[in-house]
Amino acid sequence: MGASQWAILLPLSVLWGGSFYFIAVALTALPPLTVVTLRVGLATLALLGVLMAMGIKIPMGPVWRVYLVLGFINIAAPFSLIVWGQTHIASGLASILNTATPLFGVVIAHLFTSDEKMTPGRLAGVVIGFTGVVAMVGPEALAGIGTDVLAQLAVLGAGICYALGTVYARLRLKPYSINPIASAAGQVAGGTVFMLPLALVVEQPWTLAMPSLGAWGAVLGLALASTALAYIFYFTLLEDTGAANILLVTFLIPVTSILLGVGLLNEVLLAKHFIGMAIIGLGLAAIDGRPYAALRRRTG
Repeated sequence: MGASQWAILLPLSVLWGGSFYFIAVALTALPPLTVVTLRVGLATLALLGVLMAMGIKIPMGPVWRVYLVLGFINIAAPFSLIVWGQTHIASGLASILNTATPLFGVVIAHLFTSDEKMTPGRLAGVVIGFTGVVAMVGPEALAGIGTDVLAQLAVLGAGICYALGTVYARLRLKPYSINPIASAAGQVAGGTVFMLPLALVVEQPWTLAMPSLGAWGAVLGLALASTALAYIFYFTLLEDTGAANILLVTFLIPVTSILLGVGLLNEVLLAKHFIGMAIIGLGLAAIDGRPYAALRRRTG
Protein backbone atom coordinates (compact mmCIF):
# COMPACT_ATOMS: atom_id res chain seq x y z
CA MET A 1 0.00 0.00 0.00
CA GLY A 2 1.08 3.57 -0.67
CA ALA A 3 1.12 6.48 1.75
CA SER A 4 -2.36 7.61 0.66
CA GLN A 5 -3.83 4.16 1.41
CA TRP A 6 -2.19 4.05 4.85
CA ALA A 7 -3.56 7.57 5.44
CA ILE A 8 -7.09 6.20 4.99
CA LEU A 9 -6.52 2.89 6.78
CA LEU A 10 -5.41 4.57 10.01
CA PRO A 11 -8.53 6.80 10.37
CA LEU A 12 -10.63 3.74 9.49
CA SER A 13 -9.11 1.93 12.46
CA VAL A 14 -10.08 4.88 14.68
CA LEU A 15 -13.67 4.81 13.42
CA TRP A 16 -14.03 1.06 13.92
CA GLY A 17 -12.06 1.09 17.17
CA GLY A 18 -14.45 3.70 18.54
CA SER A 19 -17.41 1.44 17.74
CA PHE A 20 -16.63 -0.72 20.79
CA TYR A 21 -17.08 2.32 23.04
CA PHE A 22 -20.33 3.32 21.30
CA ILE A 23 -21.67 -0.24 21.50
CA ALA A 24 -20.90 -0.48 25.22
CA VAL A 25 -22.84 2.72 25.92
CA ALA A 26 -25.75 1.82 23.63
CA LEU A 27 -26.16 -1.65 25.19
CA THR A 28 -26.84 -0.07 28.58
CA ALA A 29 -30.23 1.02 27.27
CA LEU A 30 -31.01 -1.09 24.20
CA PRO A 31 -30.92 -4.82 23.35
CA PRO A 32 -28.28 -6.11 20.88
CA LEU A 33 -30.34 -6.64 17.71
CA THR A 34 -31.98 -3.24 18.12
CA VAL A 35 -28.56 -1.61 18.45
CA VAL A 36 -27.36 -3.28 15.24
CA THR A 37 -30.58 -2.36 13.41
CA LEU A 38 -30.39 1.29 14.45
CA ARG A 39 -26.72 1.31 13.48
CA VAL A 40 -27.27 0.14 9.91
CA GLY A 41 -30.66 1.79 9.42
CA LEU A 42 -29.51 5.28 10.41
CA ALA A 43 -26.29 4.80 8.44
CA THR A 44 -28.35 3.92 5.36
CA LEU A 45 -30.44 7.10 5.69
CA ALA A 46 -27.31 9.21 6.18
CA LEU A 47 -25.56 7.73 3.14
CA LEU A 48 -28.63 8.11 0.94
CA GLY A 49 -28.81 11.77 2.02
CA VAL A 50 -25.15 12.25 1.07
CA LEU A 51 -25.77 10.66 -2.34
CA MET A 52 -28.69 12.98 -3.04
CA ALA A 53 -26.81 16.07 -1.79
CA MET A 54 -23.85 15.26 -4.06
CA GLY A 55 -26.02 14.38 -7.02
CA ILE A 56 -24.70 10.82 -7.19
CA LYS A 57 -27.15 8.36 -8.70
CA ILE A 58 -28.16 5.37 -6.63
CA PRO A 59 -27.11 2.27 -8.59
CA MET A 60 -29.93 0.06 -9.79
CA GLY A 61 -30.22 -3.34 -11.40
CA PRO A 62 -28.28 -6.58 -10.81
CA VAL A 63 -25.77 -4.93 -8.47
CA TRP A 64 -28.40 -5.04 -5.73
CA ARG A 65 -28.04 -8.82 -5.59
CA VAL A 66 -24.41 -8.19 -4.66
CA TYR A 67 -25.45 -5.62 -2.03
CA LEU A 68 -27.94 -8.04 -0.47
CA VAL A 69 -25.27 -10.74 -0.20
CA LEU A 70 -22.84 -8.21 1.29
CA GLY A 71 -25.55 -6.95 3.60
CA PHE A 72 -25.81 -10.42 5.07
CA ILE A 73 -22.21 -11.70 5.14
CA ASN A 74 -20.44 -8.38 5.77
CA ILE A 75 -23.00 -6.56 7.96
CA ALA A 76 -25.92 -8.47 9.49
CA ALA A 77 -24.18 -11.76 10.30
CA PRO A 78 -20.84 -10.48 11.72
CA PHE A 79 -22.37 -7.54 13.62
CA SER A 80 -24.88 -9.87 15.29
CA LEU A 81 -22.31 -12.61 16.00
CA ILE A 82 -19.89 -10.18 17.68
CA VAL A 83 -22.57 -8.46 19.78
CA TRP A 84 -23.94 -11.82 20.93
CA GLY A 85 -20.46 -13.20 21.56
CA GLN A 86 -19.49 -10.23 23.72
CA THR A 87 -22.46 -10.84 25.98
CA HIS A 88 -20.82 -14.16 26.97
CA ILE A 89 -17.04 -13.63 26.83
CA ALA A 90 -14.67 -10.89 27.97
CA SER A 91 -13.98 -8.06 25.55
CA GLY A 92 -10.22 -8.76 25.67
CA LEU A 93 -10.67 -12.32 24.44
CA ALA A 94 -13.19 -11.15 21.85
CA SER A 95 -10.73 -8.59 20.48
CA ILE A 96 -8.03 -11.25 20.17
CA LEU A 97 -10.39 -13.61 18.36
CA ASN A 98 -11.53 -10.80 16.07
CA THR A 99 -7.96 -10.12 14.97
CA ALA A 100 -7.83 -13.60 13.45
CA THR A 101 -9.72 -11.96 10.55
CA PRO A 102 -6.57 -11.19 8.49
CA LEU A 103 -5.49 -14.82 8.85
CA PHE A 104 -8.76 -15.89 7.23
CA GLY A 105 -8.45 -13.06 4.72
CA VAL A 106 -5.00 -14.10 3.52
CA VAL A 107 -6.17 -17.67 2.94
CA ILE A 108 -9.48 -16.74 1.26
CA ALA A 109 -7.86 -14.07 -0.96
CA HIS A 110 -5.18 -16.60 -1.97
CA LEU A 111 -7.84 -19.12 -2.98
CA PHE A 112 -10.24 -16.83 -4.84
CA THR A 113 -8.20 -13.99 -6.34
CA SER A 114 -5.46 -13.92 -8.94
CA ASP A 115 -3.50 -10.91 -7.63
CA GLU A 116 -3.51 -11.48 -3.86
CA LYS A 117 -1.57 -14.69 -3.51
CA MET A 118 -0.06 -15.65 -0.18
CA THR A 119 3.61 -14.81 0.24
CA PRO A 120 5.99 -15.73 3.06
CA GLY A 121 6.25 -12.06 4.04
CA ARG A 122 2.49 -11.55 4.14
CA LEU A 123 1.86 -14.71 6.15
CA ALA A 124 4.69 -13.91 8.58
CA GLY A 125 3.38 -10.36 8.98
CA VAL A 126 -0.13 -11.57 9.83
CA VAL A 127 1.20 -14.02 12.44
CA ILE A 128 3.45 -11.32 13.95
CA GLY A 129 0.54 -8.87 14.05
CA PHE A 130 -1.71 -11.41 15.76
CA THR A 131 1.04 -12.04 18.32
CA GLY A 132 1.25 -8.30 18.95
CA VAL A 133 -2.47 -8.09 19.69
CA VAL A 134 -2.18 -10.96 22.20
CA ALA A 135 0.77 -9.20 23.87
CA MET A 136 -1.05 -5.86 23.99
CA VAL A 137 -4.40 -7.10 25.27
CA GLY A 138 -2.65 -9.46 27.67
CA PRO A 139 -2.05 -13.20 27.50
CA GLU A 140 -4.32 -13.57 30.53
CA ALA A 141 -7.26 -12.89 28.19
CA LEU A 142 -6.53 -16.26 26.57
CA ALA A 143 -7.31 -17.97 29.88
CA GLY A 144 -10.99 -17.90 28.96
CA ILE A 145 -10.53 -19.97 25.82
CA GLY A 146 -12.66 -23.09 25.95
CA THR A 147 -15.01 -21.93 28.70
CA ASP A 148 -17.73 -20.64 26.37
CA VAL A 149 -16.99 -22.28 23.05
CA LEU A 150 -20.13 -21.13 21.20
CA ALA A 151 -19.48 -17.46 21.96
CA GLN A 152 -15.86 -17.81 20.88
CA LEU A 153 -16.88 -19.57 17.68
CA ALA A 154 -19.38 -16.75 17.05
CA VAL A 155 -16.61 -14.12 17.15
CA LEU A 156 -14.38 -16.27 14.94
CA GLY A 157 -17.33 -16.79 12.61
CA ALA A 158 -17.69 -13.03 12.34
CA GLY A 159 -14.06 -12.83 11.24
CA ILE A 160 -14.68 -15.43 8.55
CA CYS A 161 -17.72 -13.44 7.41
CA TYR A 162 -15.65 -10.25 7.14
CA ALA A 163 -12.95 -12.05 5.16
CA LEU A 164 -15.46 -13.65 2.78
CA GLY A 165 -17.41 -10.41 2.41
CA THR A 166 -14.34 -8.34 1.62
CA VAL A 167 -13.08 -10.76 -1.04
CA TYR A 168 -16.59 -11.10 -2.48
CA ALA A 169 -17.02 -7.30 -2.63
CA ARG A 170 -13.74 -6.85 -4.48
CA LEU A 171 -14.52 -9.55 -7.02
CA ARG A 172 -18.19 -8.77 -7.65
CA LEU A 173 -18.21 -4.96 -7.49
CA LYS A 174 -15.11 -4.43 -9.61
CA PRO A 175 -16.93 -4.71 -12.97
CA TYR A 176 -19.46 -2.04 -11.97
CA SER A 177 -16.99 0.79 -11.09
CA ILE A 178 -19.46 2.27 -8.61
CA ASN A 179 -18.79 5.33 -6.45
CA PRO A 180 -17.58 4.24 -2.96
CA ILE A 181 -20.35 6.21 -1.25
CA ALA A 182 -22.96 4.41 -3.36
CA SER A 183 -21.41 1.03 -2.53
CA ALA A 184 -21.35 1.89 1.17
CA ALA A 185 -25.04 2.85 1.00
CA GLY A 186 -25.96 -0.31 -0.90
CA GLN A 187 -24.20 -2.61 1.55
CA VAL A 188 -25.65 -1.11 4.74
CA ALA A 189 -29.08 -0.96 3.11
CA GLY A 190 -28.73 -4.67 2.39
CA GLY A 191 -27.85 -5.24 6.04
CA THR A 192 -30.90 -3.27 7.14
CA VAL A 193 -33.14 -5.53 5.05
CA PHE A 194 -32.05 -8.49 7.18
CA MET A 195 -31.78 -6.78 10.57
CA LEU A 196 -35.03 -4.80 10.70
CA PRO A 197 -37.52 -7.72 10.64
CA LEU A 198 -35.27 -9.74 12.97
CA ALA A 199 -35.16 -7.00 15.61
CA LEU A 200 -38.90 -6.29 15.31
CA VAL A 201 -39.83 -9.94 15.82
CA VAL A 202 -37.28 -10.92 18.46
CA GLU A 203 -36.93 -7.78 20.60
CA GLN A 204 -40.07 -5.73 19.87
CA PRO A 205 -38.23 -2.43 20.41
CA TRP A 206 -41.44 -0.36 20.54
CA THR A 207 -42.11 -1.85 23.98
CA LEU A 208 -38.80 -0.59 25.42
CA ALA A 209 -38.34 2.46 27.61
CA MET A 210 -37.06 5.59 25.89
CA PRO A 211 -33.22 5.49 25.91
CA SER A 212 -31.21 8.29 27.52
CA LEU A 213 -29.58 11.08 25.53
CA GLY A 214 -26.22 9.42 26.13
CA ALA A 215 -27.46 6.17 24.59
CA TRP A 216 -28.87 8.03 21.59
CA GLY A 217 -25.57 9.86 21.18
CA ALA A 218 -23.75 6.53 21.16
CA VAL A 219 -26.16 5.13 18.56
CA LEU A 220 -25.62 8.19 16.35
CA GLY A 221 -21.84 7.91 16.72
CA LEU A 222 -22.05 4.22 15.88
CA ALA A 223 -24.23 4.84 12.82
CA LEU A 224 -22.71 8.00 11.37
CA ALA A 225 -19.01 7.65 12.23
CA SER A 226 -18.34 3.94 12.78
CA THR A 227 -20.60 2.76 9.95
CA ALA A 228 -21.50 5.39 7.31
CA LEU A 229 -18.15 7.22 7.18
CA ALA A 230 -16.16 4.05 7.92
CA TYR A 231 -17.63 2.15 4.99
CA ILE A 232 -16.98 5.06 2.63
CA PHE A 233 -13.32 4.69 3.60
CA TYR A 234 -13.61 0.90 3.31
CA PHE A 235 -14.90 0.91 -0.28
CA THR A 236 -12.46 3.66 -1.25
CA LEU A 237 -9.60 1.43 -0.13
CA LEU A 238 -10.95 -1.87 -1.38
CA GLU A 239 -10.18 -1.41 -5.05
CA ASP A 240 -6.70 0.05 -4.47
CA THR A 241 -5.38 -2.14 -1.67
CA GLY A 242 -7.06 -5.50 -2.11
CA ALA A 243 -9.08 -7.61 0.28
CA ALA A 244 -6.25 -9.02 2.40
CA ASN A 245 -4.64 -5.64 3.02
CA ILE A 246 -7.79 -3.85 4.10
CA LEU A 247 -8.44 -6.53 6.74
CA LEU A 248 -5.22 -5.46 8.46
CA VAL A 249 -7.34 -2.76 10.08
CA THR A 250 -8.40 -5.33 12.68
CA PHE A 251 -4.83 -5.27 14.06
CA LEU A 252 -5.11 -1.50 14.57
CA ILE A 253 -8.56 -1.52 16.19
CA PRO A 254 -7.29 -2.71 19.62
CA VAL A 255 -4.58 -0.04 19.44
CA THR A 256 -7.25 2.59 18.83
CA SER A 257 -9.47 1.24 21.62
CA ILE A 258 -6.61 1.41 24.12
CA LEU A 259 -5.57 4.92 23.06
CA LEU A 260 -9.19 6.11 23.27
CA GLY A 261 -9.37 4.62 26.76
CA VAL A 262 -6.28 6.60 27.72
CA GLY A 263 -7.59 9.82 26.19
CA LEU A 264 -11.26 9.63 27.21
CA LEU A 265 -11.40 7.35 30.25
CA ASN A 266 -8.14 8.29 31.98
CA GLU A 267 -6.76 4.77 31.59
CA VAL A 268 -3.01 4.19 31.86
CA LEU A 269 -0.68 2.87 29.17
CA LEU A 270 1.22 -0.15 30.45
CA ALA A 271 4.45 -1.73 29.25
CA LYS A 272 2.51 -4.53 27.53
CA HIS A 273 0.65 -1.94 25.43
CA PHE A 274 3.87 -0.43 24.11
CA ILE A 275 5.33 -3.90 23.46
CA GLY A 276 2.18 -5.07 21.68
CA MET A 277 1.99 -1.95 19.51
CA ALA A 278 5.65 -2.36 18.55
CA ILE A 279 5.07 -5.99 17.53
CA ILE A 280 2.00 -5.00 15.51
CA GLY A 281 4.13 -2.36 13.78
CA LEU A 282 6.70 -5.01 12.88
CA GLY A 283 3.94 -7.23 11.49
CA LEU A 284 2.52 -4.44 9.34
CA ALA A 285 6.03 -3.61 8.12
CA ALA A 286 6.56 -7.26 7.16
CA ILE A 287 3.33 -7.28 5.17
CA ASP A 288 4.15 -3.97 3.49
CA GLY A 289 7.64 -5.23 2.66
CA ARG A 290 9.26 -1.88 1.84
CA PRO A 291 10.90 -1.16 5.23
CA TYR A 292 12.66 -4.55 5.17
CA ALA A 293 13.65 -4.10 1.53
CA ALA A 294 15.17 -0.71 2.36
CA LEU A 295 17.02 -2.21 5.32
CA ARG A 296 18.45 -4.99 3.12
CA ARG A 297 19.66 -2.43 0.58
CA ARG A 298 21.43 -0.42 3.28
CA THR A 299 23.06 -3.44 4.91
CA GLY A 300 23.74 -5.29 1.68
